[in-house]
Amino acid sequence: MTTAQQIFEVFSEDGMSSGVAYKNKTLKRAILQQIDAFGSSTIADLAKELAISTPKITSLVNELIEDGLLQDEGKINSTGGRRASIYGLVSDAGYFIGVDVKRYALNIGLLDFKKHLIQTKDNIPYRSEERQQSLNQLIDSIKLFLKEQKLAKEKVLGIGINLSGRINHNTGYSYSFFHFNEEPLSQVIEHALGIRTFLENDSRAMAYGEFCSGVVQNEKNVVFVNLDYGTGLGVLVDGKLYYGKSGFSGEFGHIPIFNNEIICQCGKKGCLETEVSGQALLRMFQDKIKAGSSSILLNDKRTADAIKLEDLVAAARQEDVLVIELLATFSEKLGRALAVLINLLNPELVILGGTIAQTGDYLRLPTRSSLNKYSLSLVNSDTQFKLSKLGDKAGVMGGCLIARTMIFN
Repeated sequence: MTTAQQIFEVFSEDGMSSGVAYKNKTLKRAILQQIDAFGSSTIADLAKELAISTPKITSLVNELIEDGLLQDEGKINSTGGRRASIYGLVSDAGYFIGVDVKRYALNIGLLDFKKHLIQTKDNIPYRSEERQQSLNQLIDSIKLFLKEQKLAKEKVLGIGINLSGRINHNTGYSYSFFHFNEEPLSQVIEHALGIRTFLENDSRAMAYGEFCSGVVQNEKNVVFVNLDYGTGLGVLVDGKLYYGKSGFSGEFGHIPIFNNEIICQCGKKGCLETEVSGQALLRMFQDKIKAGSSSILLNDKRTADAIKLEDLVAAARQEDVLVIELLATFSEKLGRALAVLINLLNPELVILGGTIAQTGDYLRLPTRSSLNKYSLSLVNSDTQFKLSKLGDKAGVMGGCLIARTMIFN
């Protein structure tokens, strides 16, 4: 066990939970948390903020330097007197892995101790299915990624895995995928990998990634809309992810908003996802092709049924007229649904993310126009409206940061 693992390990009631050694570990963790939250600090800053004597802080900081977790970053500027040293985290003290599970691919990333995303492996072929084989492939893909990074397993402090659907991040159960083990899914994967593992809903993880390292600046109340094959939502209230009573908040796609008799994947009719989702966009595209419309995506070897969501995004970027027209219809309905959210929540910022958001202004502009039309002007005038900055890295970044936050806190 590395020093970082020892400091961040969980102490049980029958384990070491008292005594000088335990107290020192607790204080070391507090120092790391303080520097993580507020940046590199001096001994005087740490002593003041943590209400610990200067000699004690000095001793603990020196131990953390010996442990390879902190480093002396030099002297701070001073107008007079002795210049104090400033201390910060060490990048390679530990690492975190984020895994973004998509319908047809996996994205995996590696985050260092100072929150830098230093490596990603994107679009790993994968099919997300409710089968043991699919779960085994997920685990094997993570093992291969670890091997490729040439990292000792002990250096990886945590893994964050994002899945669509209903996830209880506290218990580690997934109720939408791989729900065939009595044991929590997080524990199943943790036992297979030997690394602490945390599960999160994909939309919430993306929202958290964007909040910590993306387009969010000083906003604390944020709504992130994940537009992929399904439609999900991640909400931050006062800078913290909102989970709701059972941990299942954000099921935006299953609001019954249409009177269309289309059966949603959840089994109900008229859900938002039936007309505002990647699956709906594909259905609309196929219907148009069957009705005689044309697209640059079609040729002698390719039919409308073989088109994937990513293909529609690529076509929009190539100014495919049909796809752009479908996006306009899609965006009008999305804006209407977002108006409900804005009128209810009055957020500071709404972010559009996910695969469909990669169409850029073809999505953003008509959605904003529809939003203005259907929401209260007094409410939406205070709401910023932006596209994701992290793009297809939002999920991986969020997964890494979720794991890091769970370990640190």
